Amino acid sequence: MTVLLNLSTLFGAPKINFTQLDGLTKSAPEIIVWAAPVMFFFVLIEWYISYRHDRHLYDKNETIGSVLVGIGNVIVAFLLKFTLFSIIVWMYNLVPWRMHFAWWTFIPCYVFFDLCSYWAHRISHEQRFWWATHVVHHSSENYNLTVSFRLSWVQHLKLIFFFPIAIMGFHPVIFFIVNQIAVLFQFWVHTEYIRKLHPAIEYIFATPSNHRVHHGSQEKYINKNYGATFVLWDRMFGTYQEEEEQAIYGITTSLEHKANPIYINFHEYMDIWEDMKNAKGFKMKMFYLFGDPIDVAKAKEVINGKKKPVPIKEIGQEEFKVTPKAS
Repeated sequence: MTVLLNLSTLFGAPKINFTQLDGLTKSAPEIIVWAAPVMFFFVLIEWYISYRHDRHLYDKNETIGSVLVGIGNVIVAFLLKFTLFSIIVWMYNLVPWRMHFAWWTFIPCYVFFDLCSYWAHRISHEQRFWWATHVVHHSSENYNLTVSFRLSWVQHLKLIFFFPIAIMGFHPVIFFIVNQIAVLFQFWVHTEYIRKLHPAIEYIFATPSNHRVHHGSQEKYINKNYGATFVLWDRMFGTYQEEEEQAIYGITTSLEHKANPIYINFHEYMDIWEDMKNAKGFKMKMFYLFGDPIDVAKAKEVINGKKKPVPIKEIGQEEFKVTPKAS
């Protein structure tokens, strides 16, 4: 009875007046900033252990690049906080089933947030426009805790994938807290030192073992294990792959400037611009902008003479056919 009463009083929260935004934004805790010293502490521990074990998990230039990208991401997030918060509040005010602030709503909000994260992540691997906001994270050829710092400075474009959370009526502060906790959860999975855990944990959560698969460049590992917190989504939607062999990390083309955070963030956009500029016809330009990154890479191999082209009108005049991916 008490639970039903609590549920009945949960909805129908008043709209948030935009004059309250400044105070509300300041009241939302900066959990990632608070956690930063702890994260750097564990990075130092992992670096020291890998150094003593002579495992070479840390490359100097890549580590510098990761840290600078991470610092830049925090700065961008801080600068955009008011704007992003305003968008979420505006959407929150649109629906009549607005929820009052209640700490227990963190749990359902987190679950739905993680589901949205799965699809945002998956689309970021399947469409080049969105891949450009995510490739930063996959560009390291070493797998260590600093890889979790590699979050694109333009990743906030993907906020649109999380609009359903706002439409569900979750309080904006709960939304903001969930987002930060979800990001922090992904810190510990970027390590070689935590091997497979209990089968029940491996079945439900995105563990280091499951996430190493996601970062692997082997064919069996590509576009697998998108789940940020729960790998159950991958099991449900057919993208799960168990860790079976040591992953080979990095992207198809090694970065030229591994310590340059600007290059790390925007090299894919420069490639997209060049590809679109040199493409023949509107269809090909759109293919280079929105095509599957794997298909785009194969197409560029054809152009560069590494593969035999097969003419096909559907893609472009006197262009090529990209071999379909196995289903």
